[in-house]
Amino acid sequence: MKEKTVFFCTECGNETLKWQGKCPACGSWNTLAERPAARKGAASGKQKPGERNTARPIDQVEASEELRFSTGMAELDRVLGGGAVNGSMVLVGGAPGIGKSTLLLQICDSLCRSATVLYVSGEESVRQLKLRADRLGVRGERLHVLAETRMEDVLEAVRELGPDILIVDSIQTMYNGELDTPPGSVGQVKDCTLALMQLAKGEGITVFVIGHINKEGSIAGPKVLEHMVDCVLYFEGEQHMSYRILRAAKNRFGATNEIGVFEMQDSGLREVPNPSEMLLSGRPEDTPGTCVACVMEGARPILAEVQALVTPSVLGVPRKSSNGFDYNRAMMLLAVLEKRGGLPVGGCDCYINVVGGLSLDEPAADLALVIALASSYLDKPVPTGLAAVGEVGLTGELRPVSALEQRLSEARRLGFTRCVIPGRSAEKLKAGPEGLELLRANSVRDALRTVLKECGK
Repeated sequence: MKEKTVFFCTECGNETLKWQGKCPACGSWNTLAERPAARKGAASGKQKPGERNTARPIDQVEASEELRFSTGMAELDRVLGGGAVNGSMVLVGGAPGIGKSTLLLQICDSLCRSATVLYVSGEESVRQLKLRADRLGVRGERLHVLAETRMEDVLEAVRELGPDILIVDSIQTMYNGELDTPPGSVGQVKDCTLALMQLAKGEGITVFVIGHINKEGSIAGPKVLEHMVDCVLYFEGEQHMSYRILRAAKNRFGATNEIGVFEMQDSGLREVPNPSEMLLSGRPEDTPGTCVACVMEGARPILAEVQALVTPSVLGVPRKSSNGFDYNRAMMLLAVLEKRGGLPVGGCDCYINVVGGLSLDEPAADLALVIALASSYLDKPVPTGLAAVGEVGLTGELRPVSALEQRLSEARRLGFTRCVIPGRSAEKLKAGPEGLELLRANSVRDALRTVLKECGK
């Protein structure tokens, strides 16, 4: 009897009973490949006869709190929402060489003290993992390593060992032998992720998966990959800088606005519990074109240095460049500075940079950028020990921001003595922290006059 076959698209994974030149789902040409049809009950996710789930009233569902455990790194626990959750699946993505494998291997030193950990690598041999573990100082008899890329063998190793935590490095190297497509293809990534998700939910094993990213900065593979997992973490940072930022793009068990900061050293990743001191280290004094902003990353206030360089342009179209600050918003603030602040910066080359590789996407950093631009244009330094917090509107007005008291407390803790805030904040804020002078301004022109003692004509 001839075995039944189906055709599936290597781009989107859509199945069809007959071959076609064009995929009816995604419209790609010549992407249909043949494979044996799945037998009933053969897939790992199929239920046995007589085990059909039934619908129940929600009032009769037991609502027990998720069981969390610490990973041994406070910064990672913060991003995960207080620690990893039993039976969850976490996807960690980032550029090559950013430190994804180092991070997950490093937390094994703490995890294997109370749990059995299986580290599966499809990119390195067992000997390479041993050498890297020695360099990172990772020890533990309950840490097991496996160099394998075939998903069936990985699942068999899990059944034999029975680990509490499974780490897969990386999902793009895994493949299902029943599929004809190569590892890393859309169908393979989707199928292997589904198998790992069923393992996590069915056996209660916490699964950490490393994913490669494409040239656009998104995790390679189908977008459904991010929908299937419980948590998506992005490891960011510049290759020539030692600092790394871990942020959550999705988290079913916590908030997605927290970040973790690490420093890459020879012995591995070191946690940075106080990112503000790191971002402000080496800040020049009495130099035009720099101002300190205070932004909120989740529940944590962070002070960052905003730099600006404004020079007369010799080109017909002046150059504008922004690094770490949204380009469109920066262009809007330049227009507001010229129209409402009275400074003709439209015909100048403007370069904007946020020190430390941090990306500021909060409106509370608007005022600091405007002050830095005006300081560079007028060649007047911002007074030492001054920070700025406030959102700038198109009419040049300064609007209040949230969590102002936390921002001011962080600024005072790091030694700042003065801070420019929107004047309308006085209604909610009676007084700032002791030793911090509050300079209230209602508009951009007022803020520049207060800080630089001069405003454009």
